[in-house]
Amino acid sequence: MATHVSALKRHRQSLRRRARNRAVKSQMKTAIKGFLTAVAAQNDPALIQAALSKATSAIATAASKGVLHKRTAARKISRLAKKAHAATVARA
Repeated sequence: MATHVSALKRHRQSLRRRARNRAVKSQMKTAIKGFLTAVAAQNDPALIQAALSKATSAIATAASKGVLHKRTAARKISRLAKKAHAATVARA
């Protein structure tokens, strides 16, 4: 364990950041799972779009807080949008 005041402060900061990052990442994963469940259940396109919107928002939030890199977030959003489109086209 660190003994310098500055090292103790850095440790406290890292614990706070880890807690925030885990919470944001968990919310993002939950939103993505909700979207994938809606697609797998072949729900109404409106429900799929609502789930996509929620997942996209969660991913964008994670990127804005620095939990995800912005390009990683863009890639995830793009892949989810492709799945949503494929699900709605297949249903029509």
